[in-house]
Amino acid sequence: MEQLGLDGMPRRLYTCTPSRLNTWLDCRRRYRFTYLDRPAPQKGPPWAHNSVGASVHNALAAWWREPYDRRTPVMAAVLLTNGWIREGFRDEEQSAAWRDRARSMVSSYVATLDPGDEPVGVERTVATRTSVIAVSGRVDRLDRRGDELVVVDYKTGRRPPTSDDARSSIALAVYAIASSRMMRRACHRVELHHLPTGTVAEWEHTDESLARHLRRAEDIATEAADADDAYREWAGRDRKRDSKGVPAPRREAGAGMATGTVAGTDTVPPEIDRLFPPEPGPICSWCDFRRHCPEGRAASPDRLPWDGLAETPVSPSSGPDGGEDRPAP
Repeated sequence: MEQLGLDGMPRRLYTCTPSRLNTWLDCRRRYRFTYLDRPAPQKGPPWAHNSVGASVHNALAAWWREPYDRRTPVMAAVLLTNGWIREGFRDEEQSAAWRDRARSMVSSYVATLDPGDEPVGVERTVATRTSVIAVSGRVDRLDRRGDELVVVDYKTGRRPPTSDDARSSIALAVYAIASSRMMRRACHRVELHHLPTGTVAEWEHTDESLARHLRRAEDIATEAADADDAYREWAGRDRKRDSKGVPAPRREAGAGMATGTVAGTDTVPPEIDRLFPPEPGPICSWCDFRRHCPEGRAASPDRLPWDGLAETPVSPSSGPDGGEDRPAP
């Protein structure tokens, strides 16, 4: 059924990624900082665990782009070394130690793959739309097994994912739906490949379970779109203009920005700020916008950029507990 706006006209589709939808669920203030405030508030320093994750993802994508005879564990290690991201580490010694761990991760992982089993897509952007949303995202790897497609997502965090993580992921479900529609081939299986332990968490969706995820994505999008519209209406109406009607320039975001302010000269009124409340909790320690959120700072301790790294290498028989690698460790 087509959505109608207040004026009876069809409402424009809410354009999003699964990450945007999940940000709305996790913390609406962080959502506002990320997607609405312009210029956006200044982020904190980069996280070392994100550098590990990005380096591993990039190396695996590059490995599949190599010719068949160069798809070896040694090549995976070389690609990881050449593309290593050094941001967020305590010092060069720590960076080098984690580079070596990551190099071992990717070489061990690709040793389990058939280099001749060409994926349907690597870092492939997939997209679909309904009457409510236009959603797109990038799949780490899209395999073809038999007559069906399989969504593969790489994980490098401290905690090995479970089948429940695969089952409940809106992102994986959306990727499966979009891949199926774009490739005109069934896609029900989603997998989380945890490189530190070499384990795979998998889930076989049904058409019904995928449809439930899509309806859930639409519900989230509807909530977010209503808040977006209210914010933009306020911003367009209240933006200061010079005598010629040109928006006044905004100053850069400051480190001590208070609740209810945006990154420039305008102050968000209470009725708008209430649409984007914070969700204080332990995850606030890892928020890029922590410095701009008093509630978040009060709810959890400060973290150093390298605190998300496991203290010791993770093996299949022994792994420390922890969160996901993106956005928090």
